[in-house]
Amino acid sequence: MKFSEMNQDSWAELQLYLDTCLVPFTAMSGKLSPVEATEALERLRDFLDMVEIPFKGRIMTYPAYHYSSTEMSMTLNTLSAELKASGFKYVVIMTADGSFEGVEISNADLILSHKDLLQNMENKSIAQYVGECIRNLWKK
Repeated sequence: MKFSEMNQDSWAELQLYLDTCLVPFTAMSGKLSPVEATEALERLRDFLDMVEIPFKGRIMTYPAYHYSSTEMSMTLNTLSAELKASGFKYVVIMTADGSFEGVEISNADLILSHKDLLQNMENKSIAQYVGECIRNLWKK
């Protein structure tokens, strides 16, 4: 479910079920042309579909954090803590083009990078792996 589909009454009713917040991270720089930015957003949308579609009803997708910077990990870490303080039990950050190797975002419960997964996975389906990661998160 997208944040924009929620109103005050439905949030009060669904908050118990929507315990996981999904934060999209586009990882763009200001050097991208409009066409390249559109393509980056489309890749992110396709990666998010691996979670949003099969887990609809339990995951709330928040607005994307778009730009990569030196403060990115600190910003995403602070955002994760704030989202948990607002009532979410789990925070998942996903990016299609960015990399989280060597990045610490301790307040996020799960960090997924399509780019990193492509480099590290061989014959396993990324969609299947992402689904397993989400289900394992909820088993904790």
